[in-house]
Amino acid sequence: MTSWDVETAGVLPLPSGRLVRGRSLRAPRDNGDEPALAVQLAGTRPSPPPWEQRWIQWRDFWVPSRPAEATATLHEAYDRAAHERVEIGCGGGIGRTGTALAVLCVLDGLAPDDAIAWVRAHYHRRAVETPWQRRYVRTVRPGSP
Repeated sequence: MTSWDVETAGVLPLPSGRLVRGRSLRAPRDNGDEPALAVQLAGTRPSPPPWEQRWIQWRDFWVPSRPAEATATLHEAYDRAAHERVEIGCGGGIGRTGTALAVLCVLDGLAPDDAIAWVRAHYHRRAVETPWQRRYVRTVRPGSP
């Protein structure tokens, strides 16, 4: 499977050119837009999709229940986005998804505040909704799962 088409709804180009899709888990999915890996951010374990999935326990408006484990999972997503379709999603596709996308931008080399600004400019203007989500992004260091 190849990477996303940059024109696909929700696709965020990272500064390096890697493509990752953010989405609302409540939104319907079009045929043919399946990811190789879906990272689902939810308070309870979602039903497994027919493709590979990673679940990060993450309540709405909060931060991951296990931040180190979440960062390791997002590091895997970042690595795989170099050659596979990776999607990050939460209920609304904005706060938790935007926070996770900002983490990927940090792993891509941006400073945390620049990563938040990048996601807000290129994905959704309200991404990374809360002060504690911004604080979580600031704990991530490039190259460290």
